[in-house]
Amino acid sequence: MRTFDELVAEAESADVTGWSFAWLDGRATEERPPWRYSRLLAERLARVSSALDLDTGGGEVLSEAPRLPERMCVTEGWPPNVRRARELLGPRGVEVHETTPGDPLPFADESFELVTARHPVRPAWDEIRRVLVPEGRYLAQHVGPGSAFELIERFVGPLPEQPRARDPRTEMADAERAGLTVTGLRTARCRMEFFDVGAVVWTLRKCVWWVPDFSVDRYRDTLRELDDEIRRTGSFVAHSTRHLVEARR
Repeated sequence: MRTFDELVAEAESADVTGWSFAWLDGRATEERPPWRYSRLLAERLARVSSALDLDTGGGEVLSEAPRLPERMCVTEGWPPNVRRARELLGPRGVEVHETTPGDPLPFADESFELVTARHPVRPAWDEIRRVLVPEGRYLAQHVGPGSAFELIERFVGPLPEQPRARDPRTEMADAERAGLTVTGLRTARCRMEFFDVGAVVWTLRKCVWWVPDFSVDRYRDTLRELDDEIRRTGSFVAHSTRHLVEARR
């Protein structure tokens, strides 16, 4: 294995825009939930004439769908991802809308048969219901409570109880209060492994909300400890949590 400094320098200089994790191939793994969200998304998109994908990142997940509806829109709030989504999805006729968290969605009432999201920042249930047609559907994979805490706590120390906003039961209650009918909920706890410290650095640069003040200089001692541990044991193990949500207006 390369030296600590070589691994860290490479990870610091690597591109982290978009929502692809291909840079981690061979360096980290994450078990996938059993429901295969990308397949479900492609199946649902093929059945409707209008759809909206929220917090689309760089459009990487949506771009895997072989068939898109006649009207396909996406939203994204981070400008580098907006640019990437336009480059990737624009040629397929997708409308890419740059949005600000907390603002109303820039669409008329009852605009879409299907609203989807993979790891939405914060589901705006009232807005989701508003833009769905009657009997329209919501399909999404959400991040659950305590996700990747084994890694996060190595940098920030013990965390308080996960905010209730990530609890699937709380989210489902919020959806129902907004006027949606929850028709399905599945949960999963998935194993994550990091095989070198560069994979840790790159992931923390990409998932900036995990350790908001992260920098290599600030956390160099912690990173060296992780590097020693990975070299000694072969990997660092954490767990992600996910839930699949299905709802109907």
